[in-house]
Amino acid sequence: MFYTFMSRVVAPILRLLFRPRVEGLENVPHYGPLIVASNHLSFIDSFIIPLVIPRPVTYIAKADYFTGRGLKGRFVRWFLTTLGHIPVRRGAQRAAMGALEQGLQVLENSGAFAIYPEGTRSPDGRLYRGRTGVGWLVLASGARVLPVGVIGTEKIQPLGASVPRIFGPRPTVRIGQPMDFSQYRDLPPARARRVITDEIVATIQKLSGQEYTGTYNERADKG
Repeated sequence: MFYTFMSRVVAPILRLLFRPRVEGLENVPHYGPLIVASNHLSFIDSFIIPLVIPRPVTYIAKADYFTGRGLKGRFVRWFLTTLGHIPVRRGAQRAAMGALEQGLQVLENSGAFAIYPEGTRSPDGRLYRGRTGVGWLVLASGARVLPVGVIGTEKIQPLGASVPRIFGPRPTVRIGQPMDFSQYRDLPPARARRVITDEIVATIQKLSGQEYTGTYNERADKG
């Protein structure tokens, strides 16, 4: 019921406000388990991407987003909880693994689960090395990966901004073709996770056009 309300009532309003350009929409599978893997430039990414993908998408979200105060904090908590987003504390390996296991449940029910391989928002607009949680999900679920490159969302809501700019610069969402990694199942697990993650990030980089750092984003504890 809530997804119907969001897709028919709220989504058109948000599309009018943010006016996202979408490329590659025909690449989105409408059925079956799907891992949506994207770069991460702004808090607003978790709103923009589900806005343009024509099926429910569940996210891992920083636990702090569920504990905010005031009207904004209550709204964000309600919005994310109702969408089925999964809270995770940065830097807590056991908690992060638990979130991935919940994501696996979404995939086992043929849902779409979204993840930012970098782990958190880019502090400077560059693309950082992927963490192998996405590789673990691929191997555990057998799901295909939908690579997504988001462009310009950091101009709508930069790091540190409490609210997004309405009718600001138009973001672009580029959606690549689904990726299948069944050929890597015979590799040693750690090697397979790394190879899969690197291929996903390389594809995201082609879509987003970002400079690739080759290093991890160490902002993970800051959100």
